[in-house]
Amino acid sequence: MRVALCQIDTTVGDFAGNCARVVAFAERAAAAGVALAVFPELAICGYPPEDLLLRRSFLAAHDVALAALAKQVPPGLDVLLGCLEANSDAAETGGRALHNAVALLRGGAATIVARKTLLPTYDVFDESRYFEPCSAPEQNVLEVAGVCVGVVICEDSWNDEQFFGRRVYAIDPVARVVGAGAQLVVNCSASPWALGRHEFRARMITAAARRHGVPMIYVNQVGGDVALQFDGGSFAASADGVAAQPVVFEEAMTVVDAAAPWREPLVEPDPVAMQHAAIVQGIRAYVRKFGFRSVVVGLSGGIDSALVAALAVDALGADNVVGVGMPSSYSSDHSLEDARALAQNLGITFHVLPIAPLQQAFDGVLASVFAGTEPGLAEENIQSRTRGVLLMALANKHGHLLLTTGNKSECAVGYCTIYGDTNGALAPIADLWKTEVWAMSRWLNRDGERIPQRSIDKPPSAELRPDQLDTDSLPAYEQLDPVLRLLIEQEMPVEQVAAKTGMARELVAELFRKVQNAEWKRFQYPPTLRVSERCWGGRRMPISHRYRES
Repeated sequence: MRVALCQIDTTVGDFAGNCARVVAFAERAAAAGVALAVFPELAICGYPPEDLLLRRSFLAAHDVALAALAKQVPPGLDVLLGCLEANSDAAETGGRALHNAVALLRGGAATIVARKTLLPTYDVFDESRYFEPCSAPEQNVLEVAGVCVGVVICEDSWNDEQFFGRRVYAIDPVARVVGAGAQLVVNCSASPWALGRHEFRARMITAAARRHGVPMIYVNQVGGDVALQFDGGSFAASADGVAAQPVVFEEAMTVVDAAAPWREPLVEPDPVAMQHAAIVQGIRAYVRKFGFRSVVVGLSGGIDSALVAALAVDALGADNVVGVGMPSSYSSDHSLEDARALAQNLGITFHVLPIAPLQQAFDGVLASVFAGTEPGLAEENIQSRTRGVLLMALANKHGHLLLTTGNKSECAVGYCTIYGDTNGALAPIADLWKTEVWAMSRWLNRDGERIPQRSIDKPPSAELRPDQLDTDSLPAYEQLDPVLRLLIEQEMPVEQVAAKTGMARELVAELFRKVQNAEWKRFQYPPTLRVSERCWGGRRMPISHRYRES
């Protein structure tokens, strides 16, 4: 049996657009002579629909779209795709109103053939808020072209006790469908990407194929949905290898023969290249899905804003990126020079809007209420907020989206100004540690200088006071980032972090207090593109609490 793996880019709520994509790929699959075309989880409504699932009109529109779609599938082709299904037992049992399901489109009709069993409620997921789990996954089997096919949905494959070394859920849906006679297992998925996730999935699915002795087909959504980035990475695996290398971060149809041997070894991609592709996809999707074309970036001459501008160019093209230099009375000469050089390297429009006159105006207005005090944080923050006002004005006037340029290290410890450098519609690199910012910048320069070398090499500085350096307030990022990774990504206790990194316990405790005290800033931060397993959007910390480790 020939099977088409159809990884498509869906948009939440775009029923017409999503169904049009399904039809286009189904027609390609039929032309290729396949028996079965497989699409991602919730392909009709897009993933994740979140509280739209609470609106009856949304559910009604979904059902209309599914019924119409079934009639557009080419004759002779079977289609499996993710959809919603009303839970007919909800009123009697008190369960959730919906199932996360898979429909078979055949002969002009749509029939539900599988329901999701394992509903994730960790990290960015909250599916038990909406869906009732399937209690009998062994029923999720059907016959296609004489082959017994078992169908599971995304998380249903993430409970292999032999692979994980433990059982997370009581039921293993993959084992259940194989036990029910499945000769081929299909997974319809919407699994967001994070660094290492692509390779982990491949190992997990291949391990399941080896354990159960049946080929596995995994079809994942691709495209950006605000903070979440879906890489696709669909593939077919047997105990001996994969059928073809997965395509990542673009729509694709891969045709495999379920009867042929799959022995190709999986090639692991460059992690920095994957991070770059995820962020570029995220910027492009966010800007386009909101109906915009262009972005504006404040260019300080430093590495963070330089990287954001380069990523924006890769996502949107140089004609759709505007850079703005905003020197103050404390800005060094090289800051403006480096910002201008970056703009020239990237081929983007560049404006210079000095803020020194605005600083003087604020000083005059505030003189009476600041009298008798020494210049300090308030005056520094005024500079940042002044720049934020100018950038937002430019964005409003010319229809740009403003990109925020802060990195994960600064965001972690609150080294940023609310309503200043945190202004923006999207934070592309706020899930990249500062050391990762440097690594990606060097990677971008691998074939020639795009980011000025001086922006990469010079000591980081906010330049809000004379001779200021980031190391005046923080350890060097090479020492800071490993500590923050352990505190935030692994939730490791202060005592253990100090022992593991060699940093003084008192300093680790102080950094942890900074992380805790900055929670209110992160609560107001723009949407952040996820590239790590522990992104800000996946943390659920109270903004106000009194727990401290000293």
